[in-house]
Amino acid sequence: MPRVVTVNDRMQRGYRYICTAPVGRQFDADFEPQLTPKEMLRLGVFGGKYMTDCAKEFPATWFRGALLSPEGRNPTLNYFGVDASQPLSEWRRKGWIHPDDPRGWFQWYCRYYMGRRMDDDSRQIRRWRQMCRHIRQIQIHCERGDPMCRPRQRQALLHWAYDSRIL
Repeated sequence: MPRVVTVNDRMQRGYRYICTAPVGRQFDADFEPQLTPKEMLRLGVFGGKYMTDCAKEFPATWFRGALLSPEGRNPTLNYFGVDASQPLSEWRRKGWIHPDDPRGWFQWYCRYYMGRRMDDDSRQIRRWRQMCRHIRQIQIHCERGDPMCRPRQRQALLHWAYDSRIL
């Protein structure tokens, strides 16, 4: 049965979406993330700032043990301890932001994971697949098991639900 979610946070007021797929299931065949949103938040992504005002939208379990920084972005909270993000203004400038997901790809992924399906899914999945080039760069330039080789690329991959700790 479809579920309706109403969002009221700093970036969206009264935004509603419908979840038609089961939580964490029935993903597009071309989309196979290695990490769940909950795992990503616990590992440390986006300097801890990304989800500090929208916890009501998602399961409380996602936020238990999450590395968050309500005061502002803190790259030391990232798994690899480095800043691997571009500012939201840059994402907007490049046209990467869909109006339904003003925070960008990770917001889309969290909502997709919860069961929302929409017309922007194919574009976001294509963007996710394009991150594979970073996996290849790590494989070419790093010794397997050296987690500190190319930490910015590894952190960026974590931001896109690729588990770069295992490369």
